[in-house]
Amino acid sequence: MEYDQKVKNRMRRVEGQVKGVLQMMEEGRDCRDVVMQLRAIKSAIDRTVGVVVSTNLEACVRESIESGEETSDKVQEAIDLLVKSS
Repeated sequence: MEYDQKVKNRMRRVEGQVKGVLQMMEEGRDCRDVVMQLRAIKSAIDRTVGVVVSTNLEACVRESIESGEETSDKVQEAIDLLVKSS
């Protein structure tokens, strides 16, 4: 699978958020602020997982349809990936 620039940019933003949280920890910032930022990171990662899985699923289903193959296995695999990631 090829990952487009938008997905890579999402991960770069997450990377920046993680660095920010580490800095907050080093500064001894309040637990609530750190946890709030950690939740934001988790949410950003969850959304990115959804984008990656849905983009891949779309490509796989399209290929399966074009080659006359059944698509239900591809859909189930995507669902399993999403369930495992949450």
